Amino acid sequence: MMIKEKNMSKKIGRIIIISALILFAIIIFLPLIWMVLTGFKTNQELFLEPWKLPEAWQFQNYVAAWKAGIGTFFKNSVITTVGSTMFSTLLACLAAYPISRIKFRTKRIWVIIILGGLMLAPQSAVISLFKMSKVIGLYDSYIGMMVITGAFRIPFATFLIMTFYKDISVSLDESAFIDGAKTRQVFWKIIMPLSKPIIASCAIVSFRAVWNELMFANVLLESTVKKTIPVGLVNLQGTTTTNWTMLMAGMVIASVPLVIIFLILQKQFIRGLTAGGVKG
Repeated sequence: MMIKEKNMSKKIGRIIIISALILFAIIIFLPLIWMVLTGFKTNQELFLEPWKLPEAWQFQNYVAAWKAGIGTFFKNSVITTVGSTMFSTLLACLAAYPISRIKFRTKRIWVIIILGGLMLAPQSAVISLFKMSKVIGLYDSYIGMMVITGAFRIPFATFLIMTFYKDISVSLDESAFIDGAKTRQVFWKIIMPLSKPIIASCAIVSFRAVWNELMFANVLLESTVKKTIPVGLVNLQGTTTTNWTMLMAGMVIASVPLVIIFLILQKQFIRGLTAGGVKG
C-alpha cells in the first residue's frame, strides 16, 4: 500500500512538472510565433484579426523591412557584435587564468576590481564615455562601439571563466611545466581547449547583450550608415503612422542571428553552465 502511494505521488509530481514546463514553453514561444506570423500579414489583418493565420502570406513585408535600412543596420550589428564578443571573451580568458591558477600578491585587489565592474551600471558612465570617445577619436566608429560595449561584458565573463578554471585540475599545469612547457603554452594548448564550454556560454551571453544594445548605439554612433539594428527598429516607427507588420518582419530578421548562434553553441553552452571541466 505504501509503495503504491509513493508511486502515485511520483506520477503526480511528474505530471505537475511536465505541465509547468509545457506552460512555460507556451509563454516563451507563443509571442515569438505570433511575431513571425504577423510579419506575413497586412496591417488591416493585424488589427481586425490579430490571432488568425495570414490570408495571403505577405513576403514583401520582409523585403520592405530589409530595403528600409534593416539590411545596413543588420550588417553593422554583425560587425560590432562579433568584434565586441571576441574582444570581451578573449580578455576575460586572459584575465581569469592568472587570477584563478597563479599565486601573486595583488590577486585579491584584482578580484575586487572585477566584482566592482559587475556592480557598475552602464547608464552611470554613458556621459563620461561619450566625452572620452570624442577625445580619443573613437566616437562614431565600429572600434569604439566594440571596445566600450565589450568592456562592460568583461567582468561577468571573467567571473564565470575564473570559476570554471578553478575546477580544472592543477596537476595538468604541473605536468606540463615538468615537461618543459611555459605558462603561455599551458594556457593556449591545455586550458583553452578545455574551456570551450564556458567560452561558448560567455560568447552567447555577450553576443545577446551587445546585439540588443540600444543606448550606446544611439550615443556613440552618429552616422546613420553605422547605426545598429536596435536603432533601425526604432527608426521604423513613424511619428504619425507605423507599418506594424513591416516592423514585426524587421524584428524577426533581428532575431535570426541569436537563434542561429544558440543552436550552433547550445551543447557547449549547456556544458559550460553545468560542468566544471576536469575535476581536481
